[in-house]
This record gives sequence, structure tokens and C-alpha cells, in this order.
Amino acid sequence: MTFAIAAPFVPSLPVAGDDMRFPIRRIYCIGRNYAEHAKEMGASVERSQPMFFMKPADAIVADGGDIAYPSATADLHHEVEMIVALARGGHDIPREHALDCVFGYGVGLDLTRRDLQAAAKAKGHPWDAAKGFDASAPASALHRVADVGHPRRARLSLEVNGELRQQADIADMIFDVAAIIHELSRLWTLAPGDLLYTGTPAGVAALRRGDRVVAVLDDIARLEGRIV
Repeated sequence: MTFAIAAPFVPSLPVAGDDMRFPIRRIYCIGRNYAEHAKEMGASVERSQPMFFMKPADAIVADGGDIAYPSATADLHHEVEMIVALARGGHDIPREHALDCVFGYGVGLDLTRRDLQAAAKAKGHPWDAAKGFDASAPASALHRVADVGHPRRARLSLEVNGELRQQADIADMIFDVAAIIHELSRLWTLAPGDLLYTGTPAGVAALRRGDRVVAVLDDIARLEGRIV
């Protein structure tokens, strides 16, 4: 096949202990998946219907690269999240088979232009610009299920300049990984290469240029970065 222009670069993440990389097709995110975070945002918890949004695949910041402070905001917020990478997909995947789709796990940040989000919410407008901007999805290397299993309980945390900002156990998620995959697959056909950001706990706050961040998913995954 011949393209009219050069084919776009394929975003990818490293795979721990392997020279191969994981190509990224789509990034799906779930909102309000920890009750305390929903509370701090003044939002209600909807336990029957999860809230999803998306980021572009090339929003990924991989390999511990510097994280560019975005334009058009004065209130960039961190949201630490467990990441799930899919090796299989499908439509309307039964919950009992959902974990069979998982390639591995990592940790990342769902960066948010909070001022743009608040303004969009106040007007009843979509808030894509608050979530899906360049470099809005820093992510760690992925760790294969064969190496780490499927974590049911794991401490998720974020430090900024050595100060603990966020921490929770992934067992506190309202929708667990199997439920997220099942619910997403009712709305979209999932495929290999999809990443799932699984929600953030309470403690979201502002980042500034020069801040150093360390995100940790127990002894499974670690991400370090600097806001520039």
C-alpha cells in the first residue's frame, strides 16, 4: 500500500524485561471510579453506569520523558491511575472472560487542564480539550500478566517533589478491571493495543513547571517524570 503522505508514527510503550514495545491503538479512560475523588470534585458516584472519555494515542509520554506543561491553562492537575493494556479485544465481552484480554499493567498520569474542564462543565459543553491534549498521558513501562498476574489489591500512589499527594488501594475502584473491559466493549469494539486508564483516587492538585513526579503501583510499576 502506498500512502499520499508519510505514515504517522505509532505511539508505543516499553515492555518490562523485553526489547519489544507495545503499540498503542486507543486510550480509554474512566471517570469517577474512586468514591473519594468523585466527592472532592463535587460529583455523584454512578455505580450503575460508568463514565468514559478518550485521549489520543499520541498523548502518551513514554520512557520517562519530560512532560511538557500544556498551553491554554493555568491549572494543570495530576491524576495517578493504574493502566491496563489489552492483547485481545472484541464487542460485548462477558465479564467472566474480560481478564483474558489483558496483556499487562502499568501506572500513569491522566493530566487535566482543570480550568478548561470547569469552564466546559459550567456551560454544559464537552471537555475534550481539558483531557485529550498533547502529552496528557505519561505512562510507565508495561508489565506482562505472566510476570505480575492480575492485581486485585495494590497500593496506587503519587509523590510530587517528595510529597505524597495521592494514595489508595485499587480494591477501592467502583468498577474493577473486568467490569471496565465489559462496559467499554458494550460501547466500542476493543482491540489489541488499547490502553485503559482506570480512574484516580482523591488528592488531585496542581502541578507546576519544575515539579518532579513519582507514580507507583505497588511493586508492579513505577513512573518518574519532570514537568517542563
